Amino acid sequence: MNNIWILAEAGQELDETANDSMPEAIDQETESITTEDGSQTAPSDEETPPQNPLMSFLPLIVIFIVMYFFLMRGPKKKQQKHTQMVKSLQKNDKVQTIGGIIGTVMEVRENEVILKIDETSNTRIKMSKGAIGSVLSDDRA
Repeated sequence: MNNIWILAEAGQELDETANDSMPEAIDQETESITTEDGSQTAPSDEETPPQNPLMSFLPLIVIFIVMYFFLMRGPKKKQQKHTQMVKSLQKNDKVQTIGGIIGTVMEVRENEVILKIDETSNTRIKMSKGAIGSVLSDDRA
């Protein structure tokens, strides 16, 4: 099982037992490495420390953290802010719907809001609370 690869002197053919695919041979007596051109190099005494597996996954972990803040945390905070704004609606608040209709809140029910959109003809519409886009001003006393 112990195959010793011996390179012949420069310019001569390899021994019959040597494999052409092996560019280097290890001389076990001196523990040096002999290359194809006949030069010998000593093995390095410095051992490289094993790489921490966490360091190889660090870029992947950073990408997931950034994706969390941009893709999940931002919209969640915006949804919470909208829910809080809808819960605080009161009569006489001036609001704008997501469709662009501006009106005054006349009545707030459990799942809907009644808006007065025209002062002269007293036009009112029922809207879902989720359709309220923003509160324009607070006319609270």
